[in-house]
Amino acid sequence: MSRRVLIIVENLPVPFDRRVWQEATTLQRAGYEVNVICPVGPGAMKREEIIDGVHIYRHPLPLEAANKGGFLLEYAGALFWQVTLALRVAFTRGFDVIHACNPPDLIFLVAWLFVPFGKKFLFDHHDICPEIYETKFGGRGLFYKLLLLCERLTFMTCKVSIATNESYRKIAIERGRMPPERVFVVRSGPDMKRLRRVDPVPAHRQGRTYLVGYVGVMGEAEGLDYLVEAVHHLVHVQGRTDIQFALVGDGTHANNIKALARERRVDDFMTFVGRVPDEELLSIICTADICVNPDVWTVFNDQSTMNKVVEYMALGKALVQFDLAEGRVSAQEASLYAKRNDAVDLAEKMVELLADPERRRRMGEFGRQRVENVLEWRHEAPRLLWAYDCLFEGRP
Repeated sequence: MSRRVLIIVENLPVPFDRRVWQEATTLQRAGYEVNVICPVGPGAMKREEIIDGVHIYRHPLPLEAANKGGFLLEYAGALFWQVTLALRVAFTRGFDVIHACNPPDLIFLVAWLFVPFGKKFLFDHHDICPEIYETKFGGRGLFYKLLLLCERLTFMTCKVSIATNESYRKIAIERGRMPPERVFVVRSGPDMKRLRRVDPVPAHRQGRTYLVGYVGVMGEAEGLDYLVEAVHHLVHVQGRTDIQFALVGDGTHANNIKALARERRVDDFMTFVGRVPDEELLSIICTADICVNPDVWTVFNDQSTMNKVVEYMALGKALVQFDLAEGRVSAQEASLYAKRNDAVDLAEKMVELLADPERRRRMGEFGRQRVENVLEWRHEAPRLLWAYDCLFEGRP
C-alpha cells in the first residue's frame, strides 16, 4: 500500500535544508510519495517544482523576524500558507502523514485540521524553541510559557517523535511526556558523496601562512562576535599577522559582524564569503588548516548538535570550539575545547592547534573516520525508516 508523506518546514527552503532534503529523498527512495511545503529563498524561488521525485510547494514569507512582534507576523504568515498548501496537496496528491519540522512549534495547528480524518502526525524536533527564546531575549516570562505550551501540544498531537540527539530525546520524554519507545534519535549526518575532499586553493589564504575556516549561519547565537574578538587578540595582542579567516555563510547578524570586524581593525584578516555553491565551500574548507565553531554557551547551544561540526569532521579537519555538551558528543577527539565564551582562550587554542601539524592530521583523521563509521547519513537513514514503520504499523 502506498505511503504518502507531507513534510512541512518553515525556517529554510528545500532542498537547502540539508536534513529535510536527506529525509525526503530517503523516504522517496524507500517507496514513499513525498511532498514538501517550505518557504521560498535565494536559489529556490519557484513556487512549485519536482526534484528527484519529491514534489515541493513553496510559499512567501512576509518578513524575516528580528523581534517578538516580527516573529508573530512571520509565524502567522507561514501558518496561513502551510494550511493553504496542505489543503491543496490533500485534494490533489493526498497524504497519510504530516511530518512537521520545527521551528516554530506551531505546525500541530495544521495537523489538527487533518488528524480527525485519520492522518498521522510525526514531529521532527530540530530545535528546542523555548530555549531559543530564552537565549535570544534573555529571559522567560509569558512568551516563554506560551512556547512551552506549544511544545507540549506538539508532543501531545504526534504519534512518533524524531530527536536529533540524546539531549533532545530526553526533553521529548521528560518535558513532552512522550513514551520512550515512540521517540527515535535520527542525527543530522552528512552525505559523504557531497562532502568530498578537493584540492586546496592557495588564493584563499590571501597571502598568509594559515587559513581558519568557518561555515554556518551568521546569527546572534553563533558567537561570531567572540570569533572577531579572538582575531583581535591574535592580531593586536599577540601580533600574529600570518592567519587568515574565511567565513562562509550569511544571516541576520552578518552585517553586524562585518561592522564589528572593521571596528576592531581585523577586517583585513577576515574574508566574508557569503553563501556560495558547494564547490567553492569545499575548496575553502579543504584549504583551511583548521576550522572553528564559536557557538557560545547557552542552554540551547549546549544541548544542540551543530551540523558544521560534523561537516568539518567529514572533510578531515581538526577544529576548535567552546566546551559544549553536544559538541563534545559529536567531535570527541577531533576538537580542542576552549573555555566557555572565552574569546582569548579560543584564540590560544587555535594557535596551539596551528602550531602542531601532526596533531591536526591525527585529529582530522579521527573525525573523518568517526563520520564514516558512526555519524554519516547512511547510518541514520535506517532509523528514519524504522520510525516510519512504527508510525504506520502502530508498534514500538
